[in-house]
Amino acid sequence: MSDRKNTVLKFFDEQKDYFRDRVTSGIEAYRKGTASITLATPNGVLSSGAKVEIEQIRHYFRFGANLFMLDEFESPEKNAIYREKFPELFNIATLPFYWSTLEPTEGHPRFAADSEKIYRRPAPDLCLDYCREKGIEPKCHCLNYESFTPEWLRWNPDYGVFKEKLERRFREIAERYAGQIPSFEVTNEHFWGKYGNRTYSRAYDEPDFVEYSYRLAEKYFPNNHLIINEFQLWAPETYNPRNAYWLLIENLLLKGCRIDSIGMQYHSFYPRESEHACAELRYNPERMFRLMDLYEQFGLPLQITEMTIPAYSLAPEDEEVQAEILERVYPMFFSQKNMEAVIYWNVVDGYAAFAPMGDMTAGENTFAGGLLRFDMTEKPAWKTLDRLINKEWHTSLSLSVPGNMASFRGFYGDYRVKITTENGRVSEHTISLTPESDNHFTLIV
Repeated sequence: MSDRKNTVLKFFDEQKDYFRDRVTSGIEAYRKGTASITLATPNGVLSSGAKVEIEQIRHYFRFGANLFMLDEFESPEKNAIYREKFPELFNIATLPFYWSTLEPTEGHPRFAADSEKIYRRPAPDLCLDYCREKGIEPKCHCLNYESFTPEWLRWNPDYGVFKEKLERRFREIAERYAGQIPSFEVTNEHFWGKYGNRTYSRAYDEPDFVEYSYRLAEKYFPNNHLIINEFQLWAPETYNPRNAYWLLIENLLLKGCRIDSIGMQYHSFYPRESEHACAELRYNPERMFRLMDLYEQFGLPLQITEMTIPAYSLAPEDEEVQAEILERVYPMFFSQKNMEAVIYWNVVDGYAAFAPMGDMTAGENTFAGGLLRFDMTEKPAWKTLDRLINKEWHTSLSLSVPGNMASFRGFYGDYRVKITTENGRVSEHTISLTPESDNHFTLIV
């Protein structure tokens, strides 16, 4: 085993029994259910035998990525590949609603599909058309992200003006998209402030800056799923209920704000030389489960809202290590009781934030965290997720039913059921196996 692989997988190897037991039991308990099927004719119960073929066609659990590169590549060929590859793995897509690029000029939002292009910021209508075509659930990112307050508002000293403009934004987005997009991230990355080289708006320091966003969200999105999102996690100070994110959520809930899901980013944006420290905090089953268990105490669903696992280079060994990490962290997230979604971030290398297209020496491109290479070929990471999502976590069965009752246990999701009776009559049905329903189905054949 290589030095890098030894470093990043050390804690998974040391805790392999705990890892295996927790993942196996969690997936069986929380990601699968039992369905019972009664076969009937239009005139009564079918008493003769039948062959029942069951094929899962969609996961109930959300596996996703951002859709920031939809029709944004430098060639029609790459655009076409991206459009075809995305739904092979993902059933949810994060759409860019960054205020600064959705409304770069005040009063002229880029909602329409034919809006002026901005790199990595495809227009919402274009994204929604694609999601409808491919059967992908869209998700908004994000309604009030302080780092992307538009320049025409960022330095306005009047907080009342900021609130007025922010409410207009919420209202316009709700009028156009509340009926089309199920879930909205309301706020994101609350603790950048004066850290690093980021600037922050005049409004950021106001005491109700975050609370006001949730008041607006409940007003304009009463029937949508509201999500809070944060990156300051997976560090020593976050493994207890005294950390800033925990206290922020607790404070908002105590004030009566509605939060429907807790978002947890999982970007491993660490230089290669710091990977040993990263592994102890972020590739450590005991620590990872402890943090997720902590946030489950709120009784709310969890989401891994953004994830990047670095390969650092195109070297085969580095790409294999990236895949090995995904092989371990995805089952952990998938097995967690309240987890409802895992969303990877950039699908293709060379098109990440803070870097020119194709420049692997700048910005987030330096981590080579994509699942596809710059030439759109599949990395081992893509193949690993394909195997997990589409094969290992997939139910396909063929049953011989002597009477009129059948049952099966499978992963939650949508299924195609084909029934062939003894006299050769064939019928096809679609059923949904979900944790909320009794999962008993009467199928007319």
